[in-house]
Amino acid sequence: MSWDRPFAQPVPLPKGPPAQTLRDAADYIRALPQPERDRQEWRLAVQMLIDAAEDRGPMLFARMGIVRAFETSIETTLDAGPQIPPRQAERKRS
Repeated sequence: MSWDRPFAQPVPLPKGPPAQTLRDAADYIRALPQPERDRQEWRLAVQMLIDAAEDRGPMLFARMGIVRAFETSIETTLDAGPQIPPRQAERKRS
């Protein structure tokens, strides 16, 4: 098992330097809050990292798993933005 396998291109991370290796990506995911790590997209990314580290899956899939997890996290954050209460929404339509 080699967590020091490098990505073909570094994976940009929202905070800090880009992930150069599987270990960098795993460390980033480990630092996420538990509720975030428990989300389906992050669990899938972790599985793809493990598969790549154990030579059971391509590095490209590991990279794609991380990028997809970021995209889904951003979409979820945007969707969870401030909500207008129904009564205010009705007033604004009038």
